[in-house]
Amino acid sequence: MNTPDNTESILKEIDLKFQAINQKTEVQLEGLLWSKPITYWDYIQTDALLSLQTQRTTLPDEMVFIMYHQVNELIFKMILWEIDQIADTENIQVAFFSERLSRITRYFDMLTNSFSIMENGMEVEQYMKFRNTLTPASGFQSAQYRLIEFASTDVINLTDRRYKANFDENTDLETSFEHLYWQAAGKDYQTGKKSYLLQEFENKYKEQFLRQITTFKTKNIWQKFTQLPEEDQLNPELIQAMRHYDHTVNITWVMQHLNTARKYILESGKGNGEATGGSDWQKYMHPKYQRRIFFPKLWTEEELSNWGNETIV
Repeated sequence: MNTPDNTESILKEIDLKFQAINQKTEVQLEGLLWSKPITYWDYIQTDALLSLQTQRTTLPDEMVFIMYHQVNELIFKMILWEIDQIADTENIQVAFFSERLSRITRYFDMLTNSFSIMENGMEVEQYMKFRNTLTPASGFQSAQYRLIEFASTDVINLTDRRYKANFDENTDLETSFEHLYWQAAGKDYQTGKKSYLLQEFENKYKEQFLRQITTFKTKNIWQKFTQLPEEDQLNPELIQAMRHYDHTVNITWVMQHLNTARKYILESGKGNGEATGGSDWQKYMHPKYQRRIFFPKLWTEEELSNWGNETIV
């Protein structure tokens, strides 16, 4: 309960707040007289959120597929929100750094565990029917996931392993972009021809991706780590948080995704083994092929050589 003295103190702070932005406090306070109390549904925008699920077929389990992927995109947005806090914090402290990384990893843990919704929550027969209606759209085209990668590490660590030896941090941006590991899912490097899947993805997002790479070149998670004082870079808690994040994103989550895809695309025996976007999805997704590693300097040579050899049961 506010006392008169407490109320007066709050009013003074409010007055100082609005003076700082050259606003009249009495006008702002009078506006409160006419404002409506906020409700949960207005604050969360529940009606708008629940209106975004539009099926393209009459098959009920397609709704599970749509909502699940929309939830994923919301979680990706939460991850990017936390990464921005790491990137934009000057003189970042170890405790803050580790805590934000732990938040991000928990979000990816949630994504990993949630694959049971996809794996066990749809009838294979229904999925194999409605997936054809979705062609050539693909989860490959999640732009937020690419933004997470660009904000996590240097571009050289996202380069296709076949060409990585020819690149370094001084390679021009356009060349680096054309040799990112995921280009292999939709590009013939001998002819330079790109699939419709990849062409549309780049038409929509390439400019945004290039901006993200440029913006985070000096403040991605790895760069923020290397900018810490040497003693902080040796902090066991922070190193463990970095390694856990790297392993979770690039092995645990990816393998669970891959195993779920295998159930529907391969093990069901009802499809032709191709992804909806036409990509070589097993080689694109499996970590042992592309060896996506955000922080290679935090792993031993043995760990690096065995990267992706483990499986998720």
